[in-house]
Amino acid sequence: MAAAARRWIYFAILTVTTLAAPTASRADTPAYMQAIAGSVTSSPAETATKNVLALNTAMFGLYDAAGRVFQKNILAQHPVILGLFSGAGGRFILYRPGMAPLEAPSVPIVYQLLKSVGHSVMALSEVVMPYLDNAANHSWRGPLLAYRSQMQTALDTLDATDMPADWRANSRRLLQNNIAFMDSCTERGAISTADLQSFAGQQAPLLKKNIAWAAQTQVDHWMSVIAEWKKLLGADWDKTYAASNTIYVARQNNVLFSVLAQFFGPDAVNSRLMLIETISFTTTPEDMLAALTRIIADRSVGAVFFGNYYLMDYELMGGDARKSIAAQSAKYDIKPFLPPAVPFGSHQWPTLITPGAGPTSLDDLP
Repeated sequence: MAAAARRWIYFAILTVTTLAAPTASRADTPAYMQAIAGSVTSSPAETATKNVLALNTAMFGLYDAAGRVFQKNILAQHPVILGLFSGAGGRFILYRPGMAPLEAPSVPIVYQLLKSVGHSVMALSEVVMPYLDNAANHSWRGPLLAYRSQMQTALDTLDATDMPADWRANSRRLLQNNIAFMDSCTERGAISTADLQSFAGQQAPLLKKNIAWAAQTQVDHWMSVIAEWKKLLGADWDKTYAASNTIYVARQNNVLFSVLAQFFGPDAVNSRLMLIETISFTTTPEDMLAALTRIIADRSVGAVFFGNYYLMDYELMGGDARKSIAAQSAKYDIKPFLPPAVPFGSHQWPTLITPGAGPTSLDDLP
């Protein structure tokens, strides 16, 4: 039986049972329905609450339906660029009115090679850190030896990879140091904090070089791609929207957003160029387009009701909530701690921008 047919039958049984419950006794209910039959009770207040809350639930369905129309209209009038995070150094897609999406070529594979070698050092620390200074626990040996085998294979074949000689030499030293550390841990049968700190100090200078070369490769590639697309779009660039996604750790100095910003300029930030926060490293182009569409569409709602096009870019109840927080803080003898209020439509960088003391990059570290 088709799923739709089963749902309709279940709905019919539920409806009959519910309608019959107030007037029919249990004795009148057929035996095959007694297990699921019963009276449905609801106070007037409960019914009224459900009726009002149903309006908010229905809103999301209406949002989705309208969003599909809005997205179609936006893409018919405006070019859109999506910069999507990926393990391969990012993914850029250009949508042009009346044309198939254009996906940019990937970052050169050497980026992934450098990243993989660099991550191998971090992954090794994840294997051993839960067992530091715990000589009685040897459950780390299996995962460590398995990873050592993979590490040795990577080292044995490294010379066949396509990368500059000095980059390959640095990668070789990182892998060799990894293997030496794993062998040392296995021979001793224990992992000490001092050993890990010594290993980290040995690898850190090599990791800095690895990270710098990977960043150069990624940025050089995407700057070239966006420059070409800007030239391709010509006058349409000034009505192009763009968005990049980020998670918490990547929101500051976000590579893809920063590349886009160089070509869009300061006035486009938070206007035509958006940084969309997500809870996953990766997201789909469809989800990104839906998020971008909602931002643009909601702006028109703000203009219609409140006369400000960028009002809906902000938490609608945020202003009143600030006043309430200040008032409540006084009751608890707390000094209100809130960020400065910024105007709707602010073009400030959408991540941390307040300067202060302390290191701000790997170059600033000892």
